[in-house]
Amino acid sequence: MTSDIHGLHHTGLLTRDLDGLERAYLSFGFALSPRSRHLLNTAPGEPPVPGCTANRCALFGGAYIELLGIVDDSAPDPWRTRAMADEYEGFRLLNLETDDAGAADRRLTGAGLRTSGVLDLERDVDTPDGTRTVRARAVHLDPRATPEGHVGIAQHLTREYVHQPRYLDHPNGARALEAVLIVADDPVFEEVTARYAGMVGAAPRRRGPVSVLDTGAARIEIVRGSDAGEALPGEPAPAPSYLAAMTVRVDDVAAARRIVEDGGTATRETGGGFFVSARDAFGTTLFFA
Repeated sequence: MTSDIHGLHHTGLLTRDLDGLERAYLSFGFALSPRSRHLLNTAPGEPPVPGCTANRCALFGGAYIELLGIVDDSAPDPWRTRAMADEYEGFRLLNLETDDAGAADRRLTGAGLRTSGVLDLERDVDTPDGTRTVRARAVHLDPRATPEGHVGIAQHLTREYVHQPRYLDHPNGARALEAVLIVADDPVFEEVTARYAGMVGAAPRRRGPVSVLDTGAARIEIVRGSDAGEALPGEPAPAPSYLAAMTVRVDDVAAARRIVEDGGTATRETGGGFFVSARDAFGTTLFFA
């Protein structure tokens, strides 16, 4: 594995109905951080400005699921979130984790990938000691080269303000974001797999129709579009290539399933767990294992 990328940083669900997205994930038994407005910069070195988005997060101490909403259409949109939502809403963002965004950017550009350069992100959050500013650095890959979604590398500068212990105790027993599953259109499957293998420095292994890349404590899983029905039975396909599913590790699968179903959402059993359809989880198939 490379030294500058070592796991999942976060996944992102994008919507114009942040209220509805919050209600759904609370009903699934996730504890969520309070809503927080984003401050974003438009180019490396420029000061962050209030953007059009806000979020709440399901935090696990390592990676997290970001519930990202467009909350002010009149506000600046330096990261072109509105255009992303206009294309389609759902699981649109995947960020891998690094401790050195600059090094990751240099390596990726050296490998021929076009990037945004290193961008700064800030948002104010409540802590037991009062309001503090979360700061992070991010490198976005050129979305024209990532047909499956908007992919980036992210670096915590103030991890302690994000993964606060009081938000890590989930009623459904969630402990980790364990995997993401990407559907790649057949003609670009090899290219997509090779790109992620190069990014994380891992050789793919096969598990049935799925190619698996192990990165830190998590996995990136990639499946051909023609095999997606085997991995995601009955699930919708919003695009030829897309970010399709997340796997959340829980303490007790049966207890988590009861919470989800008691909250009014149907589930389907899988080997070793269950899943919630993307139709109910705002655009991602959500596996619990």
